[in-house]
Amino acid sequence: MSSGSGCQPQALTKPALGEKEAAELVDRVFGLKVSWIGPLPSYDDQNFHVRVSRDRGTAGGADEYVLKITNSEDSREPDLIEAQTRAMMFLNAEGFPSATPRLTKDGTIMSLESASGCGNKKYMVRLLTYLPGTPVAKIATNAQIFYEVGKLAASLDKALSEKFHHPSAKSLHRGQFIWNLANVPLLDQYIYALGQNKYRDVVEQVIEQFKGKVIPKLSSFRACINHGDLNDHNILVDSSSASSQHPQYRVSGILDFSDMSYGCYVFEVAIVIMYMMIESPDPLGVGGHVLAGFESILPLTAEERAALFLLVSGRFAQSLVLAAHTALLYPENQEYLMVTARMGWKHLMKMFEVGQEAVERRWFETARAYVTPA
Repeated sequence: MSSGSGCQPQALTKPALGEKEAAELVDRVFGLKVSWIGPLPSYDDQNFHVRVSRDRGTAGGADEYVLKITNSEDSREPDLIEAQTRAMMFLNAEGFPSATPRLTKDGTIMSLESASGCGNKKYMVRLLTYLPGTPVAKIATNAQIFYEVGKLAASLDKALSEKFHHPSAKSLHRGQFIWNLANVPLLDQYIYALGQNKYRDVVEQVIEQFKGKVIPKLSSFRACINHGDLNDHNILVDSSSASSQHPQYRVSGILDFSDMSYGCYVFEVAIVIMYMMIESPDPLGVGGHVLAGFESILPLTAEERAALFLLVSGRFAQSLVLAAHTALLYPENQEYLMVTARMGWKHLMKMFEVGQEAVERRWFETARAYVTPA
């Protein structure tokens, strides 16, 4: 869900290619004939699900890809897009279910292209393997999948931080990147998008408490590379059991690395908790299962645990404020932009109504039960 690499989400940078033009792009850049193409939802990039003929000129079979056309603002930073793509390739080689790029006709992993009808803007284009599975947002979630996603988040960040050494990784130091959890205070400049209401009051409380209680502690949190957007639409699962009443899920795909940046391990678990809350009928109960999965790989320190409530609240604030802001820029994309907001406001208000102490007690008791079951 990135919105440019700086602190200012950019206006009118989202590509707007038609299906015919996108199909021609696949042919021209990758040398593949499109047999079918359809749009995929996106925040400020443009994505298409593409099927192509396996052999040029033959009718048999098809391969599936995602054509990813990066917004014109982020396309100005090829090192950053290369870092994201190389990280996906690295993770795939390490056994994670991440996409890999199809090389262009010139043998490169991406290409900067102009699009007719889009002025002088240029967009970075990649063709990524299509991953099978169902988004977490479309299944009946349970404790097992929350645990698995928490475990995945820790494993992924740990692998990136300890083994990913590509030269492009230095571009992941994105100091003012608005979606990095360290930058919750930057929301002050976008909060106008909420208007004047009780929701704005809660967000202002989150920002002020974040400034006072989290920012001074940042240096004590362990640093790492964050995926940064392991939300309910970016994690694909499939069922590994025959039981329809009690399905066991495994993660089959990890999508959208455009919010990658250097951050902290505790940021990732907070982000996952927040997005998994959206998909649960018992949102305040989610955190303990995610935390247990995460800590099965990487136990949090006392300082990191103490910040968890405000970090989860901070991610709610980021998602809700920036969705409202971006919906003003792209009213035609409002339905997708506000998908988290439908339940997000309700959950954030509930967290503050119940209070930090009670919410944390429930999270930590649930997580402890995984280690010392009754």
